[in-house]
Amino acid sequence: MILRIVCFALQLYVLAVVARIVLSWIRVPSDHAVGRISSLLSVIVDPPLRVIRGVIPDIPIGPARLDLSPMILLLAVILAQRVIC
Repeated sequence: MILRIVCFALQLYVLAVVARIVLSWIRVPSDHAVGRISSLLSVIVDPPLRVIRGVIPDIPIGPARLDLSPMILLLAVILAQRVIC
């Protein structure tokens, strides 16, 4: 029973990370419903992303920089899900 809850929570976290990635591309006012959802996802997803960003720097690509932290977080959570579930 507890194992099923943990597996479900990990799956929800994967969805939260993906939603956070997609919503980070869109500028929405914070008083809009989508803006409130984006703020909530930031509270949930950003702390581990900050830790990963502290360890792995962005990759410069011309004038832009590529942030790999969301992909690393997704891979870590999916790997944990495979091991646990």
